[in-house]
Amino acid sequence: MITKLFRKTAAKVRVAAVRRLKEMPDGLRLTLTYDNGPENVEHQAINRELGTRSFFCAPYHSWEKGTVENSIGLIRRYFPKKTNFAEVSYYEVGSVERRLNNRPRKCLNYATPSEVLSGAIAGGM
Repeated sequence: MITKLFRKTAAKVRVAAVRRLKEMPDGLRLTLTYDNGPENVEHQAINRELGTRSFFCAPYHSWEKGTVENSIGLIRRYFPKKTNFAEVSYYEVGSVERRLNNRPRKCLNYATPSEVLSGAIAGGM
């Protein structure tokens, strides 16, 4: 899930995370892994609202959340560093999200994230 934020504050991250993750079935949102940025200080409020548990990466250990780091690299192909997000529409962000979720991934046996999620939901998770 990709969400455009006007500011990267803890409150904005909390609201966006809860809004987007509430779309998921309860059984598919058990834990969230964060880095140690100040935008994540409201993780306990997110847990209360979603029924999740928080985990944190050790500082400077980006490999502890490899899928996230890989996804950021894919997103950067569309929005390189120094992109002015004030000029990026919500439609463009959603379009990139759809493209990436419908792109086959080796780590998913060449299924797409959308296919895997649909299968998990259909399987009753």
